[in-house]
Amino acid sequence: MKIGLLQETKRPFDNRVALDPQEASMLKRQYPSLDICVQSSQHRAFPDAAYEKEGITVQKDVSDCDLLLGIKEVSLSSLSKGGHYVFFGHFAKQQLYNRPLLLALMEKKITFSDYEYMVDEQGRRVCAFGWWAGVVGVYYTLRGYGLRTGFYFLPEPDPDFTVARIIEILRAVELPRVKMVLTGRGRVARGARYLLQEIGADILPVDTFLAKDAVERLSCTFAYIDELVRQKSGAGPVDIDEFHLHPERYESNFQRFARSSDILVCCHFWDPAAPVYLKPEEYRDPLFRIRMIGDITCDIAGSICSTLRASTHDAPFYDYNPFTEQEEPAFSSVDNVTVMAVDTCPNALPRETSHFFGEMLIEHIIRPLAEGRVSAALERSTILHAGQFTPNFKYLESFVREG
Repeated sequence: MKIGLLQETKRPFDNRVALDPQEASMLKRQYPSLDICVQSSQHRAFPDAAYEKEGITVQKDVSDCDLLLGIKEVSLSSLSKGGHYVFFGHFAKQQLYNRPLLLALMEKKITFSDYEYMVDEQGRRVCAFGWWAGVVGVYYTLRGYGLRTGFYFLPEPDPDFTVARIIEILRAVELPRVKMVLTGRGRVARGARYLLQEIGADILPVDTFLAKDAVERLSCTFAYIDELVRQKSGAGPVDIDEFHLHPERYESNFQRFARSSDILVCCHFWDPAAPVYLKPEEYRDPLFRIRMIGDITCDIAGSICSTLRASTHDAPFYDYNPFTEQEEPAFSSVDNVTVMAVDTCPNALPRETSHFFGEMLIEHIIRPLAEGRVSAALERSTILHAGQFTPNFKYLESFVREG
């Protein structure tokens, strides 16, 4: 088997990679019949020379590979007919912008597997960057708040940044005495909680958080669905199962957090059928207190209407004017809300996150293949086989046909 590591073609370019040079070299030593090559790239966190130093071939054309591993969506022009591609396809929400890519994969009779659906027997994802997104998202949000207020300064990450370095930096500054609400309880939220605990922030129960007006140190709470919504009828507690089946029966209950928090960090999964947590008119509420929003999930015009677009690592922040509902330059007015909406937060730690991702990929996908078997995780994640939808993804046929 020959595995190719793709260059990233989606802009802005992603600097992560599925296997770092040491992982690729280790695999070749352990499995002599396994060949690994790298498509030349100027944007990868590991330069071509780092792979060549480990004895890994670097080449421009990788169409002869049996398995092609990328991170983000592949450009249509670079697709090779009949190949087996693996990357984050983002087809789950059936967004129209991705329909041409799905059609191209089908037309070229490509087998396509999506990291998003690589799960174990309990349905837990085995190859994901979410935890790291939570760590970096909180760091970026705190950095933005420091730039907005001038209370402190946090450096911009460089390619050698690690989680340990982030913790070291945050422990060394006097963090703001403000209240931060974070949403969700998945991988992203767990990464955020880890960082906050490591830097000594107070993590409070929701009721305690809402009852406190002023705090003596950075104080946080995590709000999940049962705290974010309420039944429209006003009768009874939130039924999570009912909410997932009938989100239209619920409305946002976020206003109490908006009036009690200085910073919002969004770590939740949001379905378009679910309530919008912050509508434009709520930003104009005289009691609205939030002035910094870190939308790690980056659902554009989604649950948080101030997320007008994704931002980039080079320019992570922009302002939302609550009265015009338009974007303005970052930190341009104290009356604006500053937004951090970088949708590739783990790219701030490209070497560390790539190594972690590679370890998971080796364990659950590559090692089984090198030993002559296809793992259940890879089978579950395969959306197309030779251009045809596999049984679990037949529902996408209507998206392709009607989109």
